[in-house]
Amino acid sequence: MTGPLKEEKKVSVNSSSGTTILCIDDDHDILTLLEKILIGAGYAVITASNGKQGLRETLTRKPDLILLDIVMPDMDGYEVCKKIKDKEETKNIPIIFITAKKEDEDEAKGLKIGAVDYIRKPFYPPIIKSRIRTQLDLKLKTDMLERLVSIDGLTNIYNRRKFDETLKLEWKRAMRNNSPLSLIMSDIDHFKGYNDHYGHTTGDDCLRRVSQEMKNLLQRPADLLARYGGEEFAVILPETDYNGAIYISTILLNGIEDLNISYPHSPIAGHVTISIGVVTSIPGKNCDTPLQLIEIADSMLYVAKQNGRNQIQGKDLSFTGK
Repeated sequence: MTGPLKEEKKVSVNSSSGTTILCIDDDHDILTLLEKILIGAGYAVITASNGKQGLRETLTRKPDLILLDIVMPDMDGYEVCKKIKDKEETKNIPIIFITAKKEDEDEAKGLKIGAVDYIRKPFYPPIIKSRIRTQLDLKLKTDMLERLVSIDGLTNIYNRRKFDETLKLEWKRAMRNNSPLSLIMSDIDHFKGYNDHYGHTTGDDCLRRVSQEMKNLLQRPADLLARYGGEEFAVILPETDYNGAIYISTILLNGIEDLNISYPHSPIAGHVTISIGVVTSIPGKNCDTPLQLIEIADSMLYVAKQNGRNQIQGKDLSFTGK
């Protein structure tokens, strides 16, 4: 080894594959060699010279694959791997250990804590490229499978399964951070009448147009839109207070009106409209479970319907308590 580096980050973005690989090693010569090999193979490369920096890059850049040394000062590769695998947003990133450690027990330990492969130094460049290609192919297939089970087939937005998983995740995160979590439940007004009059083919097209418009209007990556069932859509808004949730709800309400999808038989307007129920809570303090949050948002949606539809009704539990 040439000795530890000062903390240093280098990003090479000339990628022909659209794939980003993060290399974490305290040996400058190894990082330089890996960077040369990977750029030559068409990958974008990020390098980090210690474990803490590698963790930061993992969280902010979300690389497609990580090459990780084991023996590093302050935080070794095993600890880095554990921390990456413990976080929901990074746990599926494949990690390949590249190390001078030669004992079988070291390899077994690395694989046990979540690494997908283990390459010993000094390494042969074609082996590195082959192992990376294999793991990226596996990840692509896994991601495609995850998409198949998480996406609603009609609207191409997230489905109820993904909604339930994400709400539980965001609930736990909000509890840890003592932060607000908002939920929107929305429903297309008098959609049964629309379906009965125009037929299910036109009804399906309406669902697609409404869901796509809602998706386009939601700008923050952390917000999740899902088809909750039938003509009902749900939006999870992490770290969003009540005023923010009402603001986003208003954008959605007006956006669907502006689509001007013709519905002359609607009792409300000559076009398709939606009703919205909103709830904001600080999980664990003024709302006990994710299910309770859903029930309250649904009750607010019911109030919006009872009061004439095409409107927003909400409840701020973070302010009023239970």
